[in-house]
Amino acid sequence: MSLLEVEDLHASAGGREIVRGVDLRVAGGEVHVVMGPNGSGKSTLAHALMGRPGTTVTSGSIRVDGTELVGLPAWRRARAGLFLALQQPIEVPGVLVEAALEEAVGEDAAGEVPRRLREEAGAIGFDERFLQRALNVDLSGGERKRNEVVQLGVLRPKFAVLDEIDSGLDVDAVRAVARRIERATSEWGLGVLAVTHFHRLLRELRADRVHVLVGGRLVASGGPELAEELERTGYGAYGAEEGAA
Repeated sequence: MSLLEVEDLHASAGGREIVRGVDLRVAGGEVHVVMGPNGSGKSTLAHALMGRPGTTVTSGSIRVDGTELVGLPAWRRARAGLFLALQQPIEVPGVLVEAALEEAVGEDAAGEVPRRLREEAGAIGFDERFLQRALNVDLSGGERKRNEVVQLGVLRPKFAVLDEIDSGLDVDAVRAVARRIERATSEWGLGVLAVTHFHRLLRELRADRVHVLVGGRLVASGGPELAEELERTGYGAYGAEEGAA
């Protein structure tokens, strides 16, 4: 069983510390969810895990199956088994989805990419015509999110960090995406760390653990019932208001 371990992680962006000592352990096949008010550091945590430029890990450890990722470029972290679905996926003009994925999986598996692309697109109702375009070019926000899930299904990483994968999706699309991710936890033992604002994602994606991030720190953890509590009461009990830094 694969294991993602985050120990006493501190990270900064824009010249200030935002993530202030986060500890997490996500095993393969588990779904962990991070919730918190705007400005609590959720996206910065996701970017720190993947090594996105502009986010700097100042101390702490990130390991996948014992391999230390801190200090490695994003592509090396991807090769170690980590995948990040961005909150705002970027356009990559001139690069087709299929070509990008063939390069990512390597020569031995490249021949399987076209078939797997069609299968994954069909699984979530993503129009195959979009697969003939340059990566995310001329796609809506919701289409880009589904495109990320298609790529996840083709690449089959050990762990997926999903930064608000449900934002910009209608109810049917959230259901299709969440169910595909849920199946992946059993199909190949995908471990999931999902960042979200909304309990609606968890109506379809079964969470093993829910964590509350406030001020860059995990201030509470629990089962799925914690997300239901947050839906009712908000984050006031944890010393935060929506929109607080």
